[in-house]
Amino acid sequence: MDTQSLIEALDLGTREHIAFVGGGGKTSLMFALAEELLGRNRIVLTSTTTKVSYKEAQLAPLVVLLAGSVRIKELGEKLKSERHVFVSERLLDSGKVQGIDPSLADTFYRELPLDYLLVEADGSAGHPVKAPALHEPVIPESVTIVLALLGLEALGRTFTPETVFRPELAAKITGLKLGEELAASALAKLFSHPQGLFKGSPASAKKMAFLNKLDLLPEESRATDLADLILADPKNEVSQAIIGSLKKRSYLIKRSSHGRHLS
Repeated sequence: MDTQSLIEALDLGTREHIAFVGGGGKTSLMFALAEELLGRNRIVLTSTTTKVSYKEAQLAPLVVLLAGSVRIKELGEKLKSERHVFVSERLLDSGKVQGIDPSLADTFYRELPLDYLLVEADGSAGHPVKAPALHEPVIPESVTIVLALLGLEALGRTFTPETVFRPELAAKITGLKLGEELAASALAKLFSHPQGLFKGSPASAKKMAFLNKLDLLPEESRATDLADLILADPKNEVSQAIIGSLKKRSYLIKRSSHGRHLS
């Protein structure tokens, strides 16, 4: 199935709490989805449980810095008027904003008048591929969808620290050594390994893979092969894989024949 809509690609329900993890364009995807939801007159709260740049946070119409003071009623009023608000804890000297505690994200999803809560729950320092550290990802308990990303420009490249964030951890998961090819069979393990991209996901959350930047991959069939490998593994419970290009706004959806299906 092909679509130009992220809402359709993710088969979103009327209310969702989505965590974005992995590498390859999480922030861009989060704000592209927020923009599309806003275009359909939905109320959206974006945030992070890690850190994002303040410049990126300003893609939202309004950025709220809590600075230790959480006023649910006031935030609810801002959401009603702006319809899209980005919330973080504080602005750091690095030019990034400090994320919120995951329990606070749960409170927001439970108590605020919003339709969608979108949270970047992982950092990759701009790399297309990553493996999570011990403290990552930081996924709130109320998350309904965990969306794990990978940048397709890495497929077939050499395994180097420039391409893979936390390479020593990725090596343990994939079995690769530095200098070897980032083959689909190895990259697929990042989605199925217990210490991989879905680590710490709530048991009730739907798991989806998003293979981004198809426009940077010469052969589309290689992306399809990777998606098939991810979906073929019954251990990872990935319900679907989206092969896409945010740049071209084109998305191909492949669904699992054994995983947890969407209603």
